[in-house]
Amino acid sequence: MTHNSGNIDDFGMDTISLAGPLEAKLKAVREAGFTQIMLAARDLVGHPDGMEAAVAAVRASGLRVTGFQVLRDFEGLTGHLHAYKMDIAKSMLEMCHALGCHLLLICSSTSVHATGDTKALVKDLRKLAMLAIPMNIKIAYEALSWGRTVNEFPQAWDIICQADMPNLGLGFDSFHMFATNTALDELDILDPQKIFLVQLADFMWTEIKSVEERIATARHFRVFPGEGVHSEALASLVSKLHSLGYRGDYSFEVFNDDYQQMPLPTVAQRAWRSAQWLGEDVLRRSVPLPNKIRLKR
Repeated sequence: MTHNSGNIDDFGMDTISLAGPLEAKLKAVREAGFTQIMLAARDLVGHPDGMEAAVAAVRASGLRVTGFQVLRDFEGLTGHLHAYKMDIAKSMLEMCHALGCHLLLICSSTSVHATGDTKALVKDLRKLAMLAIPMNIKIAYEALSWGRTVNEFPQAWDIICQADMPNLGLGFDSFHMFATNTALDELDILDPQKIFLVQLADFMWTEIKSVEERIATARHFRVFPGEGVHSEALASLVSKLHSLGYRGDYSFEVFNDDYQQMPLPTVAQRAWRSAQWLGEDVLRRSVPLPNKIRLKR
């Protein structure tokens, strides 16, 4: 099976859903059936034997690294704050490169110290993309739904288009789209070749009544696709992206405090059921893997 054929290998887990040491997370994800994993900086710097040991563990796992996250509050700063964040960005890029990973995720700024001037945001993202080019790293810019200036993906897309860098594209998160009630038709403005990553998650309530609740839900109460109340919307979203021509990765971006208290194989299997549902029932484009049971409905 090739990656571009559109099969269940297109779906991956994120270490943020799992508790425990890195090696245990990698083992659970691999044994559940996944071939890729999204990593966070803390997976490397928090390893008891250091970053090199963490990188070695990832390589030994055989899992492809979907992407590396996350650079926060980067764009729109000036003076010493800009210089500070440039140092942070360089460190993130170096860790991403050490992993052999080709995608760094950056979230739109929430900082009250950042300007909302579009030209400044464009300039900073272009500078970041230029830093990443020698390392063969793409930059995926994601609109946080509580971002100070950029909080919906059409805004992020506009800045990406103005920056006009080949390795700068969109990081798309379904949670933020649903949280802001952004219309599905807005996806029509996107060039599928410039969507660098799609992150998927569900949650348990239909309405988010405040920014505070939105942040709390995003950081603590997401569930895997198909486990919440937005299954129909998620199915429509993934189908829409596929019809537009998107053939990249889908990562389950699921922050959940309850999952952090469950055995790793149990959580990984929940994610695998979501991958089967999306890959086989929603998209109807996967080839079942050997010795794997298809999801029954």
